[in-house]
Amino acid sequence: MADTALVIGGTGPTGPSVVSGLLERGYDTKILHTGRHEVDTIPSSVEHIHTNPFRVAEVEAALGSATFDIVYAMYGRLRDLAPYFVGRCGQFVAVGGVPVYKGLAEPHLLWPPGLLAPVRETAERAVDHPNEAVVKMVATENTVFEHHPDATMFRYPLIYGPRQIAPREWLVVRRIIDGRRRVIVADGGLTLRAAAFGPNAGHALCLAADHPAAAAGKAFNVSDEHVLTARQTIEVIASALGVELDIVSLPAELATPARPFLNVEHTQHQMSIPDRLMAELSYRDVVPSVEAIGRTARYLFDNPIERGSDTEMRLQDPFDYEAEDAIIGAYQSAVGAAAERAAAFDPDFRYPYAPGSDGWRLVAAKN
Repeated sequence: MADTALVIGGTGPTGPSVVSGLLERGYDTKILHTGRHEVDTIPSSVEHIHTNPFRVAEVEAALGSATFDIVYAMYGRLRDLAPYFVGRCGQFVAVGGVPVYKGLAEPHLLWPPGLLAPVRETAERAVDHPNEAVVKMVATENTVFEHHPDATMFRYPLIYGPRQIAPREWLVVRRIIDGRRRVIVADGGLTLRAAAFGPNAGHALCLAADHPAAAAGKAFNVSDEHVLTARQTIEVIASALGVELDIVSLPAELATPARPFLNVEHTQHQMSIPDRLMAELSYRDVVPSVEAIGRTARYLFDNPIERGSDTEMRLQDPFDYEAEDAIIGAYQSAVGAAAERAAAFDPDFRYPYAPGSDGWRLVAAKN
């Protein structure tokens, strides 16, 4: 008799990959969700249990006395679901997020300001945080391990790909569709933010079923193996759609149009890494990050988000190209004199390992 699996959620950007991964592993798999969204990539053989995963009494009514070998809690009120499944499953796998790390969204809470890169699972969590939602996220993790000491917690970063409810790639794709060829980035677009392509994240979760002993009682960062900068991400999107963009760098204080793409108001790195996932659960990307970003761009181009819809407005970008050009023009006018001075000043610096360099050079200070 096949092992049984229950996936709570299952229809988001990572859920179908989890479901298909469990089916490939021979699990008799069911999904529990509200029924508001159905995905045609989930085989018809998978039983759907429609109920409200945010109300544990309704979950109990829907499941009755059913037990499962493994439960994936990817959606719903996790702090209630974890106690409910005590004694009702052999292995409990939960999905949380990297905002549990202190300073991820509030870099000034740390000294020096900003998360030290890379962020590993041993980093301090935000047990005392001005945002109540972050505090609850940390408390929920504690609840999971309190009731399931052998549970596995996966901390999601930004998830991208089909069915993402807030696809930041759309901010670039729409500009390309609109004929816009200038994009503002902050501080050179050098910010690093961990992200995971939906199928890659789904594959990561399935590894808990492959390595239950290694996964037991641990939290794992989920991320693509390679982290692209904001600028690199924009360049990959443009290349995937066959256009060239003029990427204009402004200081972060002035690059206000770049904030929706960063999804924060600062340019500090948010680079949680999957080293533990790779070392202990043998994770490798199913789809390399550059290819995954390109796929996402083409998907959004072929399936554009409705203009002015809740999904688009959730991204908080007014797409005000006239205002963007005005900011660029004002900045370039203001820095003209400084640029001339900078171009005229040569500190006589030469990188010692550059082609043609004569090695370490001595440059006297001007006193």
